[in-house]
Amino acid sequence: MTRVYQVMQEAIQKGLKDKKSSSFGMASDNAKLSFKLLEKNQKTLLSPLAIKAMAYAIATGEHNCKMGRIVAFPTAGGSGVIPGSIIATQEEWELSEKKAINALFTATGIGLIIAKQSTFSAAKAGCQAEVGAATAMAAAALTEMRGGTPQQAINAAALALKNKLGLVCDPLGGLVAVPCIKRNGLGAVHALGASDLSIAGVKSFVPFDEVVQAMNNIGDLMSEKLKETALGGLATTKTGLKIREKMKLPKIKKR
Repeated sequence: MTRVYQVMQEAIQKGLKDKKSSSFGMASDNAKLSFKLLEKNQKTLLSPLAIKAMAYAIATGEHNCKMGRIVAFPTAGGSGVIPGSIIATQEEWELSEKKAINALFTATGIGLIIAKQSTFSAAKAGCQAEVGAATAMAAAALTEMRGGTPQQAINAAALALKNKLGLVCDPLGGLVAVPCIKRNGLGAVHALGASDLSIAGVKSFVPFDEVVQAMNNIGDLMSEKLKETALGGLATTKTGLKIREKMKLPKIKKR
């Protein structure tokens, strides 16, 4: 897990520095632009911690899109949420490396529950199973990291996941770029909020196990066009179809 943590750190730093655009220009230097909000000392609606978590999550996604090494935690498509929120919190709160690594074990525990009762596959259940699952894992990890109880941690996971239910997987051209990368950034902020709510005593009316089961049920009901096929949603907007044409993919038949 220490090595996992180190690779996460490397991906963030490389993602923040890399100015190159990815194939088809869908990932560039948005992480750096986000991080500059802190450097410019300008007014922001979010706290410095939230801005940093968002920038770090985007940095990870952009590094992945440019063929850099990341940790698929729990997947490549959802790989930014956990490192973004955990490492930003560790830095801003001046916590030890050990606390951050322990938090990754907590995230893993939540992930095991999701994997056993549902899936991490967007092809099976949409993006709720990737960015949604990552947000739940991060929320629990953050709660443990700040001294919350196991009950508060799993409650944070429930609060986070139930607000990602129904999230579709509609990547432009089928690549893990748009909208995946920015979803990770906002997912990291969402995880921070879910942890705060749980620590404040706000309880999810629906227990975590049931939220996971609901995610599985929603995945079964979801159209195949919205499950990583790039045949619906954002992937079939005018912009999405232009990317498809650039990639020389077959035209989508209207049905």
